[in-house]
Amino acid sequence: MSEGFEGTRVPRRTLAGATILQIVPALYEGPDARAAVNVAYALLQAGARALVAAADGPLVGELKAFGGEWVEFPNASVNPFRLRRNAGMLENLIAAERVDIVHAHSAGGAWSARVAANRIAVWLVTSLPDAPAPGGRPSTVTRALAQGDRIVAPSLYAANPFMQRYGIAHEQVTIIPREIDTELFDPLAVRPERSEALRSAWRIPRQARIVLVPGRVAPWNGQSIVPEVARMLAEQGADGVVFVIVGEHATHRKYAREIMRLAHEHGVERLLRVTGHCPDMPAAFACADIVVVTTIEPPLLGTVVAQAQAMGRPVVTSDVGMLPENVLVPPRMPEELRTGWVVPPADPVGLAQALKLALTLDPTGYQAMAARAREFAEYMFSPQSAAVATRAVYMSLLARDL
Repeated sequence: MSEGFEGTRVPRRTLAGATILQIVPALYEGPDARAAVNVAYALLQAGARALVAAADGPLVGELKAFGGEWVEFPNASVNPFRLRRNAGMLENLIAAERVDIVHAHSAGGAWSARVAANRIAVWLVTSLPDAPAPGGRPSTVTRALAQGDRIVAPSLYAANPFMQRYGIAHEQVTIIPREIDTELFDPLAVRPERSEALRSAWRIPRQARIVLVPGRVAPWNGQSIVPEVARMLAEQGADGVVFVIVGEHATHRKYAREIMRLAHEHGVERLLRVTGHCPDMPAAFACADIVVVTTIEPPLLGTVVAQAQAMGRPVVTSDVGMLPENVLVPPRMPEELRTGWVVPPADPVGLAQALKLALTLDPTGYQAMAARAREFAEYMFSPQSAAVATRAVYMSLLARDL
């Protein structure tokens, strides 16, 4: 905690009675704003005071409804003059509200908060973006994200470049994956008629098993590999398996047509469906036996792997970006904890082999893996788990000796 004119006040040791200020650009529905609101709720449950500084947005009402406090604080700009002005405003706010911890969820907020924390005694937590910045020297504003007393990252994929560039110790970083709605993506919440309606719309034979390939149909999502994989599995005797590619396909029509051309070339048109956008993804996952993520470029959020497991579906994902971190596989975890498979990107042989293993699971083995997937998703990706993990970061700072 930086020393300043408030440095003589007695430090708090627990969250009870502490004041936590979170900074997000605006309270519109989005990963950072949603996380801040959920954390605020968890803080109030622990007896803390929860302030969120942000531009106005629809989530302000939700925050206030459960007792959180909103401070109007537009901070999306990276203009140097605005950043310095924001730093002065934060310094005054921290002193007036006797803030114990500031948590900046954006680079601009982190820069202003770091300047304020250099003048007044307060702990600073920063949150890293979901993906590393493109190559080149990071800006001074971006560098502020590495200057938190504790740093929250959504994945090791996002954290490693910062740790390497700035010499950040592993113990300074806490990995808290992006949350998903585990109540929406819950197999018990999907009535059978919803998934049956999709099977009918997709023209899936009654006894066929479905390999679901979710995501916008686009070159970076790698779905063009699917026809070759379908052919390999058919040649190996995997009968009654239909591949369903679910995702918006109008933007990249040429690529979508190329997938169908490859399906014709491999003789698997009858085993492939390209359905377009699906407004009911929980039901789509409920239809599936296995979910496959074929992406060849790092996604921004990568939540589809988490959503599939929340629906109790084993996942085969490509080894890209943060995706491997979101599934339990050996050697990182014991075989008995496996919830899916990770394969190299754009590798039809590897994908076909993993799918064959998944499709040949006996009913007991499949149900056990499905149950593990759901349990893992609830533990790792639920809003409650993310909020509690963030709250634990604050508690660790309050317990430190100054």
